[in-house]
This record gives sequence, C-alpha cells and structure tokens, in this order.
Amino acid sequence: MKRPIQMVLKTTAIAVLAASLMVVPARSAFAHAVVTESSLSREPVKAQHAAKVVLFFNSNVELSLSKVFWVSEGDIYHQAEIARGKKPGELHIKLPPLETGDYAIKYKVFAADGHLTESTIRFHVAP
Repeated sequence: MKRPIQMVLKTTAIAVLAASLMVVPARSAFAHAVVTESSLSREPVKAQHAAKVVLFFNSNVELSLSKVFWVSEGDIYHQAEIARGKKPGELHIKLPPLETGDYAIKYKVFAADGHLTESTIRFHVAP
C-alpha cells in the first residue's frame, strides 16, 4: 500500500524538526566562553602586592571586545588591564596592590564565535 506523497512529506518534516530541536541546545551550550580554571585556586592574591590572575576559558576570547573589572568593597568597579596568554582561551588580568579584604572579578567576554559571557568570580585578599 502506497502512502500519499503529502503524508510522506509531513512525516519527514516532523522528523527533521524533532532532530534539529535535539541538536540546537547541545550546540549552543558550547557556544559561550566558560571559565574552566582560575589561578586564584592555586595562587591567592596577597595584600599590598601587584598580582596577575589567569583565567582559562573553554574557547578563544576576543580581547578587543571584552571588558574585565576588579570590584572592591562598596561595589566600586575598576577596569583591569587584560592580556592574551600563550594558550588558547587564556586571559591574564593585572591587579594593583590591594588591601586585605573581599573582592570580585567581573568579566564580560566575547567568545571567538561572538557569543557573550558575563560572570563574577569572588576572591579574598589575605595579609
């Protein structure tokens, strides 16, 4: 028994749509620059010493389109100097000498594919 062509086209269209819905979320989950490691876990920032924090992303980062701030008490934003590291996705952040206390690094970076990622990493400066 032969199916009418319209029924075959409808079934095919539904199958293609269902398959594309399963693929799109998986692809978009990997389309953002996500921090996979931070030097803060190995090398805490010491009070009264200039420091460099290194963030490792799962994607290359467009440096010219990205902004990084260090945030002090009172939610005061200070733009940080950033540089590309030797490895893909490696971002170096220069910090001035800081007093003992709680701080944050607030970043807004563009992945090489153009997706924006914005997040905050909190850290403590010890004496």
